[in-house]
Amino acid sequence: MTKHTLSVHLENKAGALVRVAALFSRRGFNIESLAVGPADEPGTSHMSIAVCVDERPLEQIVQQLSKLVNVISVQESSA
Repeated sequence: MTKHTLSVHLENKAGALVRVAALFSRRGFNIESLAVGPADEPGTSHMSIAVCVDERPLEQIVQQLSKLVNVISVQESSA
């Protein structure tokens, strides 16, 4: 397993953080680090998530994050 950092841009709505965290929880992945703050765009937030997973499950997580209602974009980088 390798450590990856996901950068998620999402709408600043109630419950958005819970939906993202629940996605990881349902799949049995442990979030190593999580940071959320306001983005430059009004009404949006930026979330950085560090997680240790293999490549294949990571691709699934990125695709499923992209499908969440409040998520605008997802970018991944190896740490």
